[in-house]
Amino acid sequence: MRQKWRVAIRRVDKETNKLWNPGKEDIVCHSHFTETDYKDTGSGERSRLKPEAVPSIFDFKTPQQESDRSKRMRLRCARESSDVTDTVHLYDVQEVVVESLPLSSDSQPVEEEPEIEHDDKEVQCEIPVVGPAAFDLNYKCSLLSPQDQLFLTLIKLRQAAEDVELSMLFQVSESTVSKIITTWINFLYFQLKELEDDFWSSMKTIKQHMPIDFSKKFGNTRVILDATEQPIQKPSNVDAQSKTWSSYKHKNTLKTMIGITPNGAVSYISSAYAGSVSDRQIIERSTLLDSNKFSPGESIMADRGIMTQDLFATQNVYVNTPSLLKGKSQLDPEEIVRDRRVASKRIHVERVIGLAKTFKILK
Repeated sequence: MRQKWRVAIRRVDKETNKLWNPGKEDIVCHSHFTETDYKDTGSGERSRLKPEAVPSIFDFKTPQQESDRSKRMRLRCARESSDVTDTVHLYDVQEVVVESLPLSSDSQPVEEEPEIEHDDKEVQCEIPVVGPAAFDLNYKCSLLSPQDQLFLTLIKLRQAAEDVELSMLFQVSESTVSKIITTWINFLYFQLKELEDDFWSSMKTIKQHMPIDFSKKFGNTRVILDATEQPIQKPSNVDAQSKTWSSYKHKNTLKTMIGITPNGAVSYISSAYAGSVSDRQIIERSTLLDSNKFSPGESIMADRGIMTQDLFATQNVYVNTPSLLKGKSQLDPEEIVRDRRVASKRIHVERVIGLAKTFKILK
């Protein structure tokens, strides 16, 4: 019920850009409730709200059809004569008189376009974003079209909106929202998984779009790898808690390996594994070791945590990672220069991961 009040009030916290979270001293004025929201005590006592009452009377601002200033300007322009007479003074020395030129009588009148700036229905257009398979899902919701169901799911992924908020936005029950999201997440998984092979670009295509500086220093790079973790709800099962616990994030997570091409396009996404799994174990279980993924002489760029040179040695594929001290007190100057070059290129995969995490559900 508290969440319904927050959604109905529509107040947004300026710091978090989310729904306002009221404190103990915050109150809602009685003028925001209707008479039917109160109990009939019948004994002259102070009126009390019904348990299910939600504030509904608000004076939300609506966009004006036309501002007063725009209206005055339009009327003033309409009164002006079509004849134009002007006098131009050049540096207060020479006076130039411009004769008035009447409009030609055979000029065509200008047709005004209908004002649709504030008409939502007039500016709407329908884009065929779903195919026939979207109309034959296991769970069918007659209240929302497949397009709206997809839109609801995308809002959930992008904004991590709560189900009660989505239920009020789309005028359906919370259970319906939950079923729609579950259905479409599974549907999108199987649909997008078919594109997995298309993500893995050929070396010819990669070289055609490789940045010049990257081509000069690491021209044989096929993919840049890095792992990322997404926090999850703490599992109720003790064994699952242990497996998903991340010693790096200090919380329960799922870990995924992400790969991009040198020009920044996502080319590989592994399956999600429990947070306790190491980067090496993910690669050992992934399709990256398939014989058709790399050709001899190509290279992989990765963080020092992904020490997998021995795994790719049989394919004659080199793994570029920052150098390790290996008993040295400090790195050689050549190694320092090389490590800086690797770090300057490898950072692009971190930026791509950061961009993906603008979807709040991944944070």
